[in-house]
Amino acid sequence: MRSILALTVALAAAVLYGCAASSLTVRGSMPTGPLAGDRVQSPFYAPPDSLPDRPGVMLRSEPIAAQPEIAAAGAQQRILYTSTDARWNSGVIPVSGTLYLPKGQPPAGGWPLVAWAHGTLGVADVCAPSWVGHKPRDATYINRWLQQGFAVVATDYQGLGGPGPHPYLFWEAEGRSVLDAVRVALAAHPGQIANELVITGQSQGSASSLGASRIAPTYAPELKLRATIATGLLPSFPQGPVKLPDQLAGPGATTRYTMLRLVGGALRDETQSADSLVTEKARPLLAMARETCGDGIRAYERQYGIDMSNAFTVDPVRLTQLMHPSVEMSLVRMPAPLFLGTGLADRTIAPRHQHAAVAALCAAGNPLVWKTYPGITHNGGVNAAFDDELRFVRSALANQPTASDCGHLVAPGDPQASAAGIPFND
Repeated sequence: MRSILALTVALAAAVLYGCAASSLTVRGSMPTGPLAGDRVQSPFYAPPDSLPDRPGVMLRSEPIAAQPEIAAAGAQQRILYTSTDARWNSGVIPVSGTLYLPKGQPPAGGWPLVAWAHGTLGVADVCAPSWVGHKPRDATYINRWLQQGFAVVATDYQGLGGPGPHPYLFWEAEGRSVLDAVRVALAAHPGQIANELVITGQSQGSASSLGASRIAPTYAPELKLRATIATGLLPSFPQGPVKLPDQLAGPGATTRYTMLRLVGGALRDETQSADSLVTEKARPLLAMARETCGDGIRAYERQYGIDMSNAFTVDPVRLTQLMHPSVEMSLVRMPAPLFLGTGLADRTIAPRHQHAAVAALCAAGNPLVWKTYPGITHNGGVNAAFDDELRFVRSALANQPTASDCGHLVAPGDPQASAAGIPFND
């Protein structure tokens, strides 16, 4: 069954996007095709011949079976909706995602809404959570919000499930996908879902969450954003008070994330192709980034000893110059209270990096709550922070002010050893 589907997918991709497997084509100013990670999972994801001229419009939806970890869902849907391209400026685009309603009847005015921004999964269409399901870690997190009486909408992000590259780590592109998913959820369930919004994200999604929040007043001013949550903090703030080394040149740099960025539109438009920047040794890794998801890419990287010293034809400093600084943010005051969480055993995004982001957000005048979790890893932080997040959100929805931690930040040391016996804390 799956092999027949794979053949159908390959044929559909060629027809839908008009691409040969060895080349990119352009949809407006946006590249499309297999080299951009495009694969058509099913007819549901095929965009209509013409799209509405505005973002936040539902194109289609269909019921999906609940994952075992999402047992608290009374209804669950796969959705396809319009957003706008913030990377190639190609106008209105289709974006996919999922929408969950709690069991039972909504309260007066409707359930408050959580918009979930996922972490790194890959950049190929086959990695879209609406297609393969949410990772058990993330599904558990979504279920916990449903159990507490929140509806949840979860974007796949631009390019995951839709045409063109997934603009990986471009926080404004991902932020638009988040906000337009919220618009669709509210319009699809009037009276059941309230315009009482909480945005939350982890790792890649931490930038998406913060990015959505900072553009919400201008991009989607009708949305009532009540709280923003970000864990496993990714964004960097060059104007912030704490300076950090370049991420590509640092000791924690890994090739797989860089490969995902190359496929995901990180190269400046006037530069070389991704293929020209990758060595023969690492070329299979680039192909995997276009076709598969994160766990397989990581396993191949480790098996064949591929690292930043042997994967690219230019040194990390030059590679940085060739790429958009997509994870960088300027200092700005956010429109809603912030909850930030850091696992002190995080070896994916070092606690020192996360502290620098917190310090920058404080320097911008944001009152915020920053919680650190001893022994908690990058993966573990998603659910370890939930109880604190829920208290924070309940206070925000009740218009109760929370004391800011900005006056007593403490810089963490090197990542700790991970604690045993905690779910997903690998």
